[in-house]
Amino acid sequence: MVPVLQIGVLDIAFYILAIWFVFQVAKVGVSKWRGTTQTTPLRGPPNKSLWFGLYRYINESEDSGAVYEQWATEYGSAYKVPGGFGSSKIMIMDPKATTHFYSKETFGYVQTPLARVFIENLFGRGLLWAEGESHRRQRKALSPAFSNAAIRRLTSVFYDSSYKMKANWESILDSSPGDSAVIDVQKWMNHISLDSIGIAGFGHDFGSLDGKHPSVVEVFEMIGTSNRSVFSHLVFLMGPVLPLLLKLPTGENRLFARLRITMSEIADELLARTRKEKEEKLAGEKTEGKSIIGLLIKAEDSGGQLQMSQEEIMAQNVLLLAGYETTSISLTWALIELSRKVEKQQKLREELSQFSGTSDPTWEQLSSGLPYLDAVVHEVLRLHPPVSETSRVATEDDIIPFTTPFVTSTGETTSYLTVKKGTVVSAPIRAINRSEAFWGPNAKEFEPERWLDDSDIPAKQIQGHRHILTFSDGPRICLGKGFALAEFKAALSVLIRNYAFELPDGPGTKIEKHRSILPRPKVAGQDGAKVPLKVRRVE
Repeated sequence: MVPVLQIGVLDIAFYILAIWFVFQVAKVGVSKWRGTTQTTPLRGPPNKSLWFGLYRYINESEDSGAVYEQWATEYGSAYKVPGGFGSSKIMIMDPKATTHFYSKETFGYVQTPLARVFIENLFGRGLLWAEGESHRRQRKALSPAFSNAAIRRLTSVFYDSSYKMKANWESILDSSPGDSAVIDVQKWMNHISLDSIGIAGFGHDFGSLDGKHPSVVEVFEMIGTSNRSVFSHLVFLMGPVLPLLLKLPTGENRLFARLRITMSEIADELLARTRKEKEEKLAGEKTEGKSIIGLLIKAEDSGGQLQMSQEEIMAQNVLLLAGYETTSISLTWALIELSRKVEKQQKLREELSQFSGTSDPTWEQLSSGLPYLDAVVHEVLRLHPPVSETSRVATEDDIIPFTTPFVTSTGETTSYLTVKKGTVVSAPIRAINRSEAFWGPNAKEFEPERWLDDSDIPAKQIQGHRHILTFSDGPRICLGKGFALAEFKAALSVLIRNYAFELPDGPGTKIEKHRSILPRPKVAGQDGAKVPLKVRRVE
């Protein structure tokens, strides 16, 4: 008998996989015996691996969107992608199909087991984890924090963070020889995003722009700069097949566990402080009652339909990470793209030249009064969505309609896809946002001008915010969309008015993908997710 302490992690993983495999075989047999609806047989790329299917190939490719788009060209607007141990997912690249798919989220299509384990491990059972009525209730309770009126009040916070960063950069430039300095802009975009979401959403100043180094910043940076070990990578790739592997003590999972503990401690502190302020009748002054933290306290005490449990309240720290990750990544990509095409950077600067000194665009101007700023922001979001695809599991049999007919594996042409309960369906956001079929031959080029005349947008049949799926769609469309757009535009307006940016080796500098919680850009050859740019003052 082998002593328990001598059984390695890989041995445990093997035994779990063996049990899972037997369970899957039995499940398939029961399904056939019951005679349930069968999913439309689809064509698709051949399997490359028993263990990983094509998931490893997709994950390790520099552009997963291009891979999905190429397969759509070969196999049609609906096709099957094999995963490990006989699993698979269906990709849908069709406007009518994605509209139907997103419209049925939280009830007809829900998070995959992998996503639910990952989200629960990292954040708990909050808005991102919830489905159905629970999701609807939590979203409704938090919505006032993201209203236009709330965002208008918060615009000054976004500017304050941007000007704090500017003060730091001025010191760096003053101490640098010549008229420029090389600055890792991604690090500073992280600081802007973290301090902004901390103050605007939770009434808490992390102080990262003031040189403070709170524990959450330390963990974020460790996740952003660490390189995944071979074993962590193996666990990650096997996750879609067996989500329980995400509970194994890999280095990456330990980092995520540390992040959860750190964020829970922050949530505890913020909630305790806000409760105290409320008791002292200062909540209105401190939180205005409509910040995220204020609404959580209100939901805790409501006793009505929008009441949240303590577990749900604590799990809303996911909004902190979501706001931090997505905006910092998008701002970094904006500076990269504007450095690749300096004429577009100058065009944006000229539009913003009407503002000088401490004169900043108002919320109304950020929303609709600066067309080229709006065009640049939406072009960055189209080309570089922080989340590259939406994968969900069907909770019931379904029939998905398609705009463009496709050919099944049996040779039939159809405009409807029958989906069996338990099938994984995925909308490849990055592929659809960058598809030549929807956006024309220059789909993969950074061309903000395409947004200046809505009649020029060929992808109007796609639902979602401004015909892109970056913010998702349907019941789960990004709650913080308006918040993110206002922060993105405010920060970018300050950056471009005051500084000019160049890539270290010119427009041809190679940019790679760094794997983190969400994929981040990095300049090739850098250790971790670093994007050093040449920065100089604008005279």
